[in-house]
Amino acid sequence: MLELSPQEWSAVILSLKVAFCSIWISFPVALFCAWLLARREFPGKSLVDAIVHLPLVVPPVVIGYLLLVTLGKGGLLGGWLYEVFGITLSFKWQGAAIASAVMGFPLMVRSIRLSLENVDQRLEIAARTLRAGPMRVFTTITLPLISPGIATGVILAFARSLGEFGATITFVSNIPGETRTLPLALYTFTQVPGGDQMAMRITIISITLAFLALFVSEILARRATRHTRPS
Repeated sequence: MLELSPQEWSAVILSLKVAFCSIWISFPVALFCAWLLARREFPGKSLVDAIVHLPLVVPPVVIGYLLLVTLGKGGLLGGWLYEVFGITLSFKWQGAAIASAVMGFPLMVRSIRLSLENVDQRLEIAARTLRAGPMRVFTTITLPLISPGIATGVILAFARSLGEFGATITFVSNIPGETRTLPLALYTFTQVPGGDQMAMRITIISITLAFLALFVSEILARRATRHTRPS
């Protein structure tokens, strides 16, 4: 029962590739947004906060449609990318990575922001009095202290990417070998006669990957907390 067909292997490999790429896409922006929201006051901060968390409260299909009209060939940004660089994101696995990155983005921002807000800023001030520059303070003081939040945010976004369905199918469709990730493969197998066993295998794989992600998140968070705890 657990022997996978080529279609199932393709969905598993594609899902992992999309999930890892989505993390690389969203992490730098999420780190900056979390720092901005946690440490700075500026006009329109509430609006920025609302926009960041928008993927959590609107249907994923809405996000997928917005990505399609923005990054599709007929969109403003998507049309420019195609005409200037020949890059097409809609109906490609790269588009699936972007959709997953957008959906997991608020989870990553929220985890990192909470960690930043819990950092004792007196440690950073003390480092500055010793003539440490802003970047050195951030890399040697702040970043190690928020590493548990970063680990949690990354794993949550990774798990969210593995389960992404609505935005992906709306933006990049359900193309075998190109955009058919695990959730889309599960949906496809439930719609065809005799696809129950394949659907069950995909379900087992999805649950296993989710448990592994949560397990790794717990291990990384504990190690990071132990290393940053004062002796």
